[in-house]
Amino acid sequence: MGFSVNYIYVGLFIFILLISSCQEKPIVKNVSVKPEEIPYNILPEIWSSKIDAYFQDKYDRKKFNGVVLFASCGEVFFSKSYGYANIKEKDTLTLYSNFQLASVSKPLTALAVLQLYEKGLIDLDDDIKKYIPELPYDDITIRMLLTHKSGLFNYMYFSDRFWNSWTTPISNEETINLICEKKPNIWFFPGRKYNYSNTGFMLLASIVERVSGKSFAYYMKDNIFIPAGMDSTYIYDACLTPEVREQNVIGYRPNGRIAENSYLNGVVGDKGVYSNVVDMFKLDQVLYTDKLVKQATLEEAYTPQHTKLHIDDNYGLGWRINAKNPDAKIVYHAGWWKGFKTQFIRVLPNQVTIIVLSNKQRGPIPQKDLLELVGF
Repeated sequence: MGFSVNYIYVGLFIFILLISSCQEKPIVKNVSVKPEEIPYNILPEIWSSKIDAYFQDKYDRKKFNGVVLFASCGEVFFSKSYGYANIKEKDTLTLYSNFQLASVSKPLTALAVLQLYEKGLIDLDDDIKKYIPELPYDDITIRMLLTHKSGLFNYMYFSDRFWNSWTTPISNEETINLICEKKPNIWFFPGRKYNYSNTGFMLLASIVERVSGKSFAYYMKDNIFIPAGMDSTYIYDACLTPEVREQNVIGYRPNGRIAENSYLNGVVGDKGVYSNVVDMFKLDQVLYTDKLVKQATLEEAYTPQHTKLHIDDNYGLGWRINAKNPDAKIVYHAGWWKGFKTQFIRVLPNQVTIIVLSNKQRGPIPQKDLLELVGF
């Protein structure tokens, strides 16, 4: 019992220190941080030791292989790699190792859509047929795609049935053509309820392409990655770039075998971003400024959009949301895809950042555990 009480006091002390230290520092931070410049003494050593012990235990039990970064008030206090980019060759992971972000790509796709919205090129309540008129579905808006209210099926299962070759990548446009040809039924009337849909974010990427006149990869590079200083981040599109780049890590299945480079990697928007913890931290920091989109727009993105979902497990415009504690709203996204598992967690306005990128499908890291590691 005594240990438990002491543990609570330590956690409370750290939480208070975190909030007070944030209040003393400006919101806008240097986002061109290099690993050798990262300070490690921002918070008490006990916190970093606790995080390291947690991940080292997971790694020792062969349930984690990846890179983690924890930051507070714009400064990294813990970052470390565990394991290998290529397990067979014992190629050690680094902070610059690029991982497939999987569904953590969705908040980035949403940023692109919100940029077009701020420029007046689209409206969030536009019918998507304004931009993809060939679609055989009515009354679906851009907002519904962003909030998973479209009622659309999962294109992955649909493509598995009808695509003619699992060794030939399928693109966004080819997926749209297949949908128009086969006309699969929607699952429910648009706007009625929440149902997580990869199809919606695939269509959002296609809308970005059609409105901007650029490929999704080039739009993201010019308007998200370069402005945020994300020098190593890019969109992996199997239709355009069949070879995985050298700095990328290999994804592994639970049995330890290499995960296949699926034909579905030609589809982007719902996944497809390759990045590392350094670049993702740069993104985190730039989101406290108006450089990519205005803070008012982000506030709307961070607002729960579903009345029938729990306040601590809701969805906004491309972000999952836990708004149970209004003084420490948690916006986040997790991802899983072909050997990769990822977590991107931001606690607002406390400015706590947690980034976990793993290339081993086995052994997910619960968000609850990650937040408890830093006193939430």
